[in-house]
Amino acid sequence: MTAEPENIRLWAISDLHLASEVNRKALDDIPDHGADWLILAGDVAEREELFVEALTLLGTRFGKLIWVPGNHELWTDQRPGAAARRGDARYRHLVALARAIGVVTPEDPYLRWPGALDGSPVFIAPLFLLYDYSFRPDDVSLDELKNWVREMHAVPVDELLLDPDPYPDRPAWCAARCTETEARLSALPEGARTVLINHWPLREDLIRIPRVPRFVPWCGTRVTHDWHRRFRATDVVTGHLHTRRTDVIDGTRFHEVSLGYPRQWEQLRGAGSYLRDITPDR
Repeated sequence: MTAEPENIRLWAISDLHLASEVNRKALDDIPDHGADWLILAGDVAEREELFVEALTLLGTRFGKLIWVPGNHELWTDQRPGAAARRGDARYRHLVALARAIGVVTPEDPYLRWPGALDGSPVFIAPLFLLYDYSFRPDDVSLDELKNWVREMHAVPVDELLLDPDPYPDRPAWCAARCTETEARLSALPEGARTVLINHWPLREDLIRIPRVPRFVPWCGTRVTHDWHRRFRATDVVTGHLHTRRTDVIDGTRFHEVSLGYPRQWEQLRGAGSYLRDITPDR
């Protein structure tokens, strides 16, 4: 039986990290949610075969899937014999794989949520924005960034595996994505509300990662600091940090919805219990 529009819920989770066998097995236990929609906010899997398997499985348990890429998905596959797609080519390939399964991607028109909020239409907006190192301290230059990080912990793997090709660097790719996305969001109907979805946080002040404090420059861009206000977001959904929480700023709910690595969640609860209900009607 198909659920009535007013009964459909919007769920979210990110950072399934299916390279882990524990996480792969846990995916099987996520129950059927009928016509409900599911947001996957990045880092589903590093290997594209696991990515496809996960989307295929979850597509049988939800009425609609919305996906945005994380950094792990964008890593160049280093395995012998793997198609070494890099940068934007790898992203476009993942988009094609997702679309073939019927999944909504950042390259598709923004979906209008079946309900409304205070009479205003709500659009579900999957974004792919990357990062530009602007979250680094003001007294640390780009040239000094890696040495500054090494004083406390390792340089992120992105520096080896997340190729910006054909852009000269990741900040340039980030700038291009932000410019294109800003124009698309600005073209939404006047008065529309949004649910903004991005793997990386939209605001620096929501990053709390005491284990690796100097990882912050790889976590987003200051360009998006006020996008929740500019684009009338009811909710902002992100992952990346593996620090599940919900914060409210200017009336917008900011949800970090990571599952994370096996040590970061309770297997006895099951992965399904970590789905966050962010239905924009409350």
